[in-house]
Amino acid sequence: MNRIFSFSLIAAAGLLLAGCFEMDETIANVYVVREEGGVEIPVSDAEVRLYALGSLDEDFVGEPRFDTTQVTTDEGFTSFNFSSFYVAGQAGFAVLDVECTKGSLTGTGLIKIVEMETSEVTVVME
Repeated sequence: MNRIFSFSLIAAAGLLLAGCFEMDETIANVYVVREEGGVEIPVSDAEVRLYALGSLDEDFVGEPRFDTTQVTTDEGFTSFNFSSFYVAGQAGFAVLDVECTKGSLTGTGLIKIVEMETSEVTVVME
């Protein structure tokens, strides 16, 4: 009986402590610009795609693990929230391809998403 009470007390304390841990959000911010006369000008309404393919081999291209698209604001900015994909205890999160398009303008890049942090990248469109 005493053993069951002790185990229950430890389990309850563990649940309380686990409930107190607050996870920060995992965010990816993308700034899209074009250069004109050496000055960076924000590109509004550009389509920004973040994606990462699954396993690759000679015969099979894996399904995308991440594939999400958003449109930039007037400031050439968009933000992606990956908090729902983060699993506590995992080592690293993801390196994603960034693909931006607007009319004939295109730009590409990479962004390293760090768990529970805000990661940022600027993509120059040409």
